Amino acid sequence: MSAPDSFDPLNPPVPRKSSPLRPLPRLIFASRWLQLPLYLGLIIAQGVYVVHFLVELLHLVEAAFGSQTALQALISSIGYKTSAPVTALNETVIMLVVLALIDVVMISNLLIMVIVGGYETFVSRMDLEGHADQPEWLSHVNASVLKVKLATAIIGISSIHLLKTFINADNYSDRVLIAQTVIHIAFLLSAMAIAYTDRLMSREH
Repeated sequence: MSAPDSFDPLNPPVPRKSSPLRPLPRLIFASRWLQLPLYLGLIIAQGVYVVHFLVELLHLVEAAFGSQTALQALISSIGYKTSAPVTALNETVIMLVVLALIDVVMISNLLIMVIVGGYETFVSRMDLEGHADQPEWLSHVNASVLKVKLATAIIGISSIHLLKTFINADNYSDRVLIAQTVIHIAFLLSAMAIAYTDRLMSREH
């Protein structure tokens, strides 16, 4: 039986160069860059969300100082309806506005995960290793991890929407309340199924 080859640290093995791609595989592989406009479009959508967040926040501050125009804009934005006219900020309106702002932040976080994680996974490496601001989850991101994180983020967004609906339940029918609850449970079960499937696949590997 021959002895295994020993590793010489002074003469490390030279990695074999990959052979050049044939024209058709090169074209197919380069087609991943067609996703670049999609991610740039999501960045623009993120900018729209930032503007919307700042406008809602400005209306909240103005309403706190007694601006009736800003108060009515907030009430119209959150869909709050009551039999008595609202002439000043109350706890319900503030809570609904804050939940709406949190909703915008969570959707923005979802966009960041899709933009950064999707680009890193499906388009090209960003070479962020060692960068001070590198996201913790990006160091081990792949399609499965990204899928689980997106499912978890969607559950969080659905929870915020459901909470907003129950706080403002007088303006919704029982059918809408039941439908939103069932949809939220469906999101939760789907995320659990995705996480369980990912765990089984990682265990097999």
